[in-house]
Amino acid sequence: MVKKFFNILSREISGLHEAAYLLGAFAILSQVLALLRDRLLAYTFGAGATLDLYYAAFRIPDFLFVIVASFFSASIIIPFFSEKVRISKDHGREFLSAMFSVFLMAIVAASAVAFFLAPYLVPKLFPSFAEEPYRSQIITLTRILLLSPIFLGLSNLFASVTQFYNRFFIYGVSPLLYNLGIIFGVVWLVPRFGVIGLVWGVVLGALMHFLVQAPFVLHQKLMPKLVFSLKKYRTVLSVMVVALPRMLALSAQEVSEFFLVSVASFMSLGSISVFTLSWNLQSVPLSIIGVSYSLAAFPTLSALFAAGERGKFVELLETTARYIIFFSLPLVALFAVLRAHIVRIILGSGAFSWQDTRLTAAALAFFVISLAAQGLILLFTRARYAAGNTKKPFYINISSALVTVISAAILSKTVVMCPDFRIFIENLFRVEDVPGTSVLMLPLAFSIGSIFGALIHIYTFNRDYGGVSKSLGRVTFESSLVAFAMGLVSYITLNIASNYFTLDTFLGVFSQGVIAGLSGVMCGIILLALLGNRELKEVAVALHKKIRKIPVIGPDAAGEI
Repeated sequence: MVKKFFNILSREISGLHEAAYLLGAFAILSQVLALLRDRLLAYTFGAGATLDLYYAAFRIPDFLFVIVASFFSASIIIPFFSEKVRISKDHGREFLSAMFSVFLMAIVAASAVAFFLAPYLVPKLFPSFAEEPYRSQIITLTRILLLSPIFLGLSNLFASVTQFYNRFFIYGVSPLLYNLGIIFGVVWLVPRFGVIGLVWGVVLGALMHFLVQAPFVLHQKLMPKLVFSLKKYRTVLSVMVVALPRMLALSAQEVSEFFLVSVASFMSLGSISVFTLSWNLQSVPLSIIGVSYSLAAFPTLSALFAAGERGKFVELLETTARYIIFFSLPLVALFAVLRAHIVRIILGSGAFSWQDTRLTAAALAFFVISLAAQGLILLFTRARYAAGNTKKPFYINISSALVTVISAAILSKTVVMCPDFRIFIENLFRVEDVPGTSVLMLPLAFSIGSIFGALIHIYTFNRDYGGVSKSLGRVTFESSLVAFAMGLVSYITLNIASNYFTLDTFLGVFSQGVIAGLSGVMCGIILLALLGNRELKEVAVALHKKIRKIPVIGPDAAGEI
């Protein structure tokens, strides 16, 4: 039974659509668990001080993860590992051992420094938590969470092996285990140890995220070992030189998120929770669409560019970008119309009040505006990495982060100094009687920065390689038209359904939302068919045949065991 389970985990997935759909399916499962996790958190703590502390405590560990683990991510390592393992498996193992050793020493050293500096860093980063009892709580939570980047970083390193060999099943299982660890913390550890049990659940999830990758790496006889040799570290230096712009780009984004959470800490109590919970909700469609397609396409993009097949490289990028836009824009309309139902169904229970629901729903609407843009940024960034160009993603992403920070600063002041603007926003989302609406400026600023970044990515890539802007313009127009129709039909259906279903019960809210959503989806499919939409036809063919015409990764057959 155990052997059969590991055989399933180790199954090779070799087609673009098959890989994307598999990753999408796992993303759905992972996000279901993530939503259950957030529901439990909202039910237990509500949008208040405790949840604010919990989310704020992630900032330092997450920043360490970005500045250290980004040097060792699969998107950076795969091209180097591919080159080494094609020479011999021994060369591949030596390369992994060197990367493993340097990462482990770096992340442990950085975590140790952060552990001792936490009492000095936290009050500076989050002045609103500088006084007791918040100060000691957030320091303790931060220190425990410093274990998570160690395990997650090791997991990312091992993921370069599982992705290289097309073992997307293993890659897809790991986030499920991560969320299960957090859920275990909420359900079993929090009642016994309080909020401390919650962060230990996070650490448990990170450990399982890493351990599930290990058996396949061991089976391939690629398990790395600690090495202490400057000569063997030379390869690591070449990887770090390539990865430096990526690290800077990711750290710029992390700094912008740091800034947004820090600004939220100065707003009304619960603002950090509202910001983070709405962020997590919009991450569901982003993970299912943008992350899945960009991950599935990346290894093939790397192989095509390395083989000098620039035409196929651009064609695959254009195809993947079309699908991200095709699926994302209609979801923007549905999320915008059904935002309150989505939040109420997923989070609205226990200590999470109706006011928390309305404010989180409005924040969610601002986040999903940039859903397609976020997915395209992921795709174009990975495409640049596949082409060996890490500088342009750095310049573009850091510019996007700066636009986010500047927009947040301007909007946060505008909403306070300009009552008419604040009233317009509150009336638009029907939150005029809800306190704390200033937090809505943060997701709006994030979306502005994301859309700016996506447009620059498209413009520069089209200038360098050509062949993408025309087709993306066509699918954007058609998808926008369909999205508008879907949103309109869903809104009308919602109003009709309100005469038959009460919003006082979970069943009533769920039924009303599902009927309105399905009506919008049916309208969208019919309209796409009438337009003769290319993407709808391709998806129908792919689902019908279940045949993969484009390999995701192309290692030599001799390299497989």
